[in-house]
Amino acid sequence: MNPMTPSRVFAVAVATLLLGACAGVPDKIRHVDLRSQAPLAGLPSSSQGSWPAAAWWKRYHDPQLDRLIDRALHDATSLAAARSRVNAARASAKLTASQVGLRINGNVQVARQRLSENGLIPSQFLGFTWYNQGDIGVQGSYDFDLWGGHRAEVEAAIGQVHAAAAERSAAALALQVGITRTYFGWQADRHRLQLAEQLVRDQERLVHVFDVRVNAGLEPNDRLQQARAGAAAARQQVAALRGSAKIRRAILAALIGIAPKDLPDLKMRPLPKANAALPANAGLDLIARRPDIAARRWQVESALRQTDAARAKFFPDFSLNAMAGFSSIDLGKLLHPESRVFALTPALHLPIFEGGLLRAGFGVSKAQLQSAVAQYNDAVVNAAREVSTQVLDLQRLRAQRHEQQAQLQAVSALQRNAEARQHQGLTDIQPVLQARTQVLQQRDAHLQLTAQILDADVGLIQALGGGYQLEHAPEATDNTATPAPATSSARKTTL
Repeated sequence: MNPMTPSRVFAVAVATLLLGACAGVPDKIRHVDLRSQAPLAGLPSSSQGSWPAAAWWKRYHDPQLDRLIDRALHDATSLAAARSRVNAARASAKLTASQVGLRINGNVQVARQRLSENGLIPSQFLGFTWYNQGDIGVQGSYDFDLWGGHRAEVEAAIGQVHAAAAERSAAALALQVGITRTYFGWQADRHRLQLAEQLVRDQERLVHVFDVRVNAGLEPNDRLQQARAGAAAARQQVAALRGSAKIRRAILAALIGIAPKDLPDLKMRPLPKANAALPANAGLDLIARRPDIAARRWQVESALRQTDAARAKFFPDFSLNAMAGFSSIDLGKLLHPESRVFALTPALHLPIFEGGLLRAGFGVSKAQLQSAVAQYNDAVVNAAREVSTQVLDLQRLRAQRHEQQAQLQAVSALQRNAEARQHQGLTDIQPVLQARTQVLQQRDAHLQLTAQILDADVGLIQALGGGYQLEHAPEATDNTATPAPATSSARKTTL
């Protein structure tokens, strides 16, 4: 039998090390349990219902609101913070990507050095004490990334960029909704304030009527005190509505990021109609329409790529380093062919025993993936809950307003009858004022319900994602379930 040659011994040793290094590698995570649709079964959908547009607030046809939101999207500090997070994630992704692949560095240096006369080789034997050392060259390194670990790290970083972009969209939506709700709340306060001021005038006239009748002995004093209490309650409502309107203006200024004095003058406008409805395909497409869900989805993708990167560390890693250049202690001969230097250094990293470090790292990445999956599924359930709440709230408020409309019609008829009797000389102004008080109160109740319906309408738009559509949906792989695609073209995010 032929003896083992050194090359064969080396090959056997490397094969043994490779087998030992690859032993105990954890299985690749190929499936995560993600919800594929939101649980909206049983909710009334509409065949005419549509998803909100990107500029959904324009459906209300209010130029003042349009200008407020445009200014907020440009100046709001909350969006500046969200944009900075996107920029930070993008810079981190660039940093990770720059550490992968071929790297080449140039080096030029000149050194003036003195030799020790008492060193290993005394200077008197060399014939000189001072000398110059010149080096010029190029160094390159390349990690072959045979198991895709570095590639997975780059993909994880890109996933964080997309998640930050989705969170920025969620912040923008929250700002748009906050401004819209506050603005319509201010409009409702102003309309209700007009009714309250009319009610104060009528109540004060009623106080005067009862004061005259009490002094004439035609009414008991209790009726006068009741009228005075009603007038005081009306004045209290006026004060409350004025204060509420001022507070809403301050909130609007804060949302936009300006001082209240810099907020433009706002004019009263009629409250628009609420026409949001639940689309027929909401349960399936909601996942692709919510920026918070999209952010969680990208967090899952990033965490999954991190598990791939952690698993790749169990395998041997091969890299190649090379150097070429010139080196000489005589600067005049630095670029001569005799001064050439070369080096080629293949390197094989074998993780044989890491004291459980690799397995612990993989366990951490796996736990982070499980957490990301749980947060994603929780976001889907919360989104369904928000949509359900807004749809059912709209139904409730519309039913209330329908019944309240009947009350308003009834008290309006009473007012017309009282005015007719007054014109015929059958009664004085007292029944007219009392009937008008009921009408004003019912009109105020109608305004409140209309404002609440409008607020719920905006809430449903927010719950449906406010015009957002999932950007850069992760590619369908064995590892993940891809959410329902958006219906419009996705915009690309570049690093």
